[in-house]
Amino acid sequence: MRIPSPILRTYQGLHTWTGIIAGLFLFIGFFAGALTMFKAPIDAWSSPPEATLSHPEPAHYDRLIEQAAAQFPDMKKGFILDLNPDHSPLTWYESGSDREPGLNDSVRHATLDQNEQLQSVMQTPNRLGTLIDYLHQSAGIPGEIGHHLVGGYLVGIAAILYFIALISGLIFLLPTLTKSFFALRTNKGASRFWLDSHNLLGITSFPFHVVIALTAVVFAFHDFFYAGLFLIYGDIPLFARALPAATAFQMDTLPSIHEHIRAAEAYVSGYQVQTISFTGLDTTTPFAIFTLLNEHEVMRGPLYDYLFMNPYTFEISGSTFNPGNEGVWSRIVASFFALHFGSFGGEWVRWVYFALGLAGAALFYTGNLLWLEKRRNKHSAEQSKSYTRMASLTVGVCLGSVAGVMAAMLITKWATIALLNVNELYMWVYYGVFLAALGYAFWQGAAKAAIHFLGLITLICVLIPITSALTAFILPSPWLTLQGHAWYVELIAVLFAVIAFYGQRKVTQRAYQGEPNSIWFIADLNEGTSDAALTLEQSR
Repeated sequence: MRIPSPILRTYQGLHTWTGIIAGLFLFIGFFAGALTMFKAPIDAWSSPPEATLSHPEPAHYDRLIEQAAAQFPDMKKGFILDLNPDHSPLTWYESGSDREPGLNDSVRHATLDQNEQLQSVMQTPNRLGTLIDYLHQSAGIPGEIGHHLVGGYLVGIAAILYFIALISGLIFLLPTLTKSFFALRTNKGASRFWLDSHNLLGITSFPFHVVIALTAVVFAFHDFFYAGLFLIYGDIPLFARALPAATAFQMDTLPSIHEHIRAAEAYVSGYQVQTISFTGLDTTTPFAIFTLLNEHEVMRGPLYDYLFMNPYTFEISGSTFNPGNEGVWSRIVASFFALHFGSFGGEWVRWVYFALGLAGAALFYTGNLLWLEKRRNKHSAEQSKSYTRMASLTVGVCLGSVAGVMAAMLITKWATIALLNVNELYMWVYYGVFLAALGYAFWQGAAKAAIHFLGLITLICVLIPITSALTAFILPSPWLTLQGHAWYVELIAVLFAVIAFYGQRKVTQRAYQGEPNSIWFIADLNEGTSDAALTLEQSR
């Protein structure tokens, strides 16, 4: 396929600059997004065993709710019944909200003891999974505009540039696609290897990246889209709302939980109710939100599909899985959400999305390395300030975000055992490590910062499973988490340790044996590069 050279140069420039501008935002978004595929296991792993109360017999759920409402009347405003035995059966917020999770929220957990008497305990929910999801949505940029994150808007803009970079990169690559698709030329220098790696990652996951880019734009700017639709529909509401009843409902007349489950599962076959969230049970507008699971279907949410109904009359006001109620367009939107979340196909799809997320982060990192390699002065060890600053920024942001997240994981169990506010500590640890990495990269240069922080990431990741072993078997109060797939956290930590260790060895090798006219080359100007120095750096 032949494309005129001027057109190729135009698309190459477009691809380069849109990728460079958006790449660092998207690295954090993709790395954190890969981890959010296992948000539930991370939450289970980071919560102490005593935070979860045992379940009564399913036939006693109604008695549990009745006793809780009698002892804590405010719980009628809103509570969650969780049918998963790995979670406490009944919870409600005494301060804070599940819609806007805070660092100091108070959640009461309740169950029935062996004598069928109410047992409750107050907990501050661990927000490690929420922190990672926050990084995924905002790249860690603080601040809000209205009820939206500033970082969310910036990530949305980055997603637009990302889509442009995808299309322009594909057009630029088309003429040589058949010859260089699976080529990984290691014998033609670092630049060619990184180019081949970048192209392979981009082309093999191109459909995935297009879906992620488009849905990320919708997530960031959906309020503006709705505002535009108001200009078309005028006073006609975009979403149907249930009319309030003439008189307030009374919780004494609430149907049994068994009836709720039967009504929800009868509405759509093949699904199982996971949780029921009740709100406003003593008002004229009571509401119940059911989460339902069917891993063989395409689900709209990150984990579940949703059903909305009146908890007294069982009147359905909306759902995410039946196009007969909300139209085929609703199902198309649901499918795009599912493709973003990976909420279909079960655990193996989550691992595929995890791998694609890490590959996406590698795509942006290698894109920046390509830009740096192409623009370095090959005839002098002295490089321009803009060049060295971009290299330091790339290393500091990318490795700093990884080190910050893993450090937050590492302190989780120790801080909880020490009775510290672990959620506030997460913020201090993540941003402290991230800013330290950024400052260190500008102070010591990209090469030394990459070597040292890859070593730090390796150490942190190795210490995570060691910490789990110590807290599970040695401490007087063992922290042995068996719920769900909590062991995924240790597995991921070991995987990251291997990747970081291998990366450190390669960066160290290039630093002492690579081309001298490069920011990745480290030379001791006073004593030269000795074998002892090389051995010391490689052993770190």
